[in-house]
Amino acid sequence: MFNFRRKETPWEVVDSKSVDPIPTYYEDEDLDVVAIAERDIHGTYIFDVAHSERSKDLRNAVMFARQQLLLEATKNGYNILLTESWQMTILRRGKHHRVEVKYAGRSARALGKVSARRGPPFMEILHSSNPI
Repeated sequence: MFNFRRKETPWEVVDSKSVDPIPTYYEDEDLDVVAIAERDIHGTYIFDVAHSERSKDLRNAVMFARQQLLLEATKNGYNILLTESWQMTILRRGKHHRVEVKYAGRSARALGKVSARRGPPFMEILHSSNPI
């Protein structure tokens, strides 16, 4: 009559870091924006990480999430993110660790050459108290 679930250990939240939406381009920059998306785009990405490579894995996870969001923006004809925000949650189940990155941004289309060197905002907070 009743189906019981297998005893599965839930993921425990170890730490969470977030960056609220901030502008990534400012008025003093020479940027010709010709179109702005009506709403933000969002992406959620989950990574299993090794315990020994914690700091590098966290940075790479956020960088990958940003790249994927920009790729999604280019599918809609945009080439930059005017605002960006991200949230990272570090999870643990036994000896296994998982990182969930939620990345969001307002996409836009700019004319001319756009600087590709920009990275996610406030990556330095990943270096403070690394619990993995």
